[in-house]
Amino acid sequence: MKKILKRSLIISGISLAALYFLTVGIRAIQIRKINTLPVLTQEQALELDTFLDANYPERTQILKSLPYSTKPVELDVWAKSAIAIDATNGNILYEKNADQIIPPASMTKLVVMYVVFQEIATGRISLEDVVPLTPDTWACNMPPHSSLMFLGKNQKVTLEELMLGLAIASGNDASHAIANYVSGGMDNFIQRMNEEVKKLGLVNTHFVETSGYSEENLTTAREMASFAKIYLEHYPESLAKFHSALSIKYPQEHNLAPETKNWSREQDFSQGFPQYITMPIYQKNTNPLLGKLAGCDGLKTGYIDESGYNLALTAKRNDMRILSVTMGGPGNSVNEGQAGRVHDGTNIMEWAFSTFDEYKNPLVLREYKIPLTGARKTRINLVPAFKPEALTVPRFIAENPQNASDEVKINIDVPEKLKGTVKCGTPYGYIEYTLNGISLEKIPLVCDRTIKRNLLWIRFADLIAQVVLAF
Repeated sequence: MKKILKRSLIISGISLAALYFLTVGIRAIQIRKINTLPVLTQEQALELDTFLDANYPERTQILKSLPYSTKPVELDVWAKSAIAIDATNGNILYEKNADQIIPPASMTKLVVMYVVFQEIATGRISLEDVVPLTPDTWACNMPPHSSLMFLGKNQKVTLEELMLGLAIASGNDASHAIANYVSGGMDNFIQRMNEEVKKLGLVNTHFVETSGYSEENLTTAREMASFAKIYLEHYPESLAKFHSALSIKYPQEHNLAPETKNWSREQDFSQGFPQYITMPIYQKNTNPLLGKLAGCDGLKTGYIDESGYNLALTAKRNDMRILSVTMGGPGNSVNEGQAGRVHDGTNIMEWAFSTFDEYKNPLVLREYKIPLTGARKTRINLVPAFKPEALTVPRFIAENPQNASDEVKINIDVPEKLKGTVKCGTPYGYIEYTLNGISLEKIPLVCDRTIKRNLLWIRFADLIAQVVLAF
């Protein structure tokens, strides 16, 4: 009986040893094999996003400071308030009193256009729609000295033409017509505008009407730049289709009220505007830098007495887009105000393009598979904590300032392996961009999920497997 028991114990021991060494062999194969983890579950993806949003504000900020230090710059800017940003990544390049609250004036119409594009995206309306013109939209019923598209009684006008009237002539009448058509009236449309800017976190921006004529519309240069960045990201087609157009002539033959088709096209506006407007009126784009500043293709002017001369300006050169907002510009006349816009816009843009370059390399912003021992999985993915769309490169520290982005170097630091429990969001490596030894951006690489450590005997098997693999 003892012999049988002894034999059984020996056989059991040999079997357990064989099973254990088989486990060691399997673990060795698994450790060596480059396998892929399952796609994150919805719950895991939510956990990762929640953690990263809470710990890396770069992920959600519209605008942010440059991730490296620069010397303060003093530009010759006449406007009371100004800001300039890299439109791709939101990095702030320059600012002057950027949080001063000032009426946006007709820059308000950018938010009107944003809401229209949103509605078009839903399929509820289209640019080809013919928009009815109620009496409150006619030029003759607009406040004195308004910017106008010159809408009149019974004209036939499309939504696309109204958008051109907003972007080029800054037509207050067009903004009223759009509000009525999209939301059934001014109050509902204003509520929608305020909801949209609130979603973007613009706490100092508020509107009471769509044209910008009221001094109770309020914003800051920083918040208007934030909004304009989002607007251009979502609707880049607006630049070529609307904002870069140099002029508008309205009304044209097809716009005229049927009852005026045979009327004379000569009209006298010295006593105000009539209900029927039959003479085509030519107007240049109110942006004075279109066609004058290299790469300029937008965006929108604004003026009322209470705001001074405002300008949201954008230009693109060599695949880099700069966006600036100047508010409270000086001037006792349109000519003086336009001169100030040209002065400030040109100074800011030429400085920005000569000082900064842009670098893009999305290929390194990916997941990295790292061996994991002593855990329930044999791999863990390290992912970038945030993914900048581009890197703003300071030309002044490059050996060749004209091609500064060509000198950017990338260092990817990841561990050869990890062991035991790893937690979602824990950083274990980084991607660092440098120029002449100066760090431009350092992006942590973090675990994309939590993986717990394995049972003790499996962890020990992993240790043996690693020893085996080492030989």
